[in-house]
Amino acid sequence: MTPETVTTIGQQALWVTIMIAGPLLGSALAVGLLVGMVQAATQINEMTLSFIPKLLVLVMALVVAGPWMLSVIVNYTRQLMEQIPSLIS
Repeated sequence: MTPETVTTIGQQALWVTIMIAGPLLGSALAVGLLVGMVQAATQINEMTLSFIPKLLVLVMALVVAGPWMLSVIVNYTRQLMEQIPSLIS
């Protein structure tokens, strides 16, 4: 196993992690920003106010993007498992 192979596997793992976390983090960021703007405009400084919308959006994002996220991680894992014999030698 060469250092280039290890680097490639690590790079692919980081890319898969970014793709899986992206929809959830992006939606939470967007909702947090929107709620923060509403709180700033109305001067309502309740910390728990942003929790429920973020939670609902994250659940919706998981429902919508969940199957895609699962297929990405399954495909990466399958690809990694299939490469094991060539990586050992």
